[in-house]
Amino acid sequence: MYSSLKATDIHYTLLSDSHLKAAKAFHIAYHLDGATLAKQREYGVDLERTTGTKRHELPVPSVFIIDTSGTIRFVYSNPDYTVRLGADALWARLHRSRR
Repeated sequence: MYSSLKATDIHYTLLSDSHLKAAKAFHIAYHLDGATLAKQREYGVDLERTTGTKRHELPVPSVFIIDTSGTIRFVYSNPDYTVRLGADALWARLHRSRR
């Protein structure tokens, strides 16, 4: 799926937001309630160990295309983590954003 992306000349910056400051600014952070946190534990997910905090917050899976002037050109965000933006759709949108 990603082999076509690796074969191209794409330059981008990958950022980390371990304290969810950007996620909160972009309004994509959410707090897990007790029932959801318990369900995560049943599946073997230790959110506190993974994130290193006791805040029980996660970002909604999202994609942002931001141009060199800082203008957001595209946003894809879906609270259903099982629905992701496909590489082909992202690639097409990236090309439209460059025009």
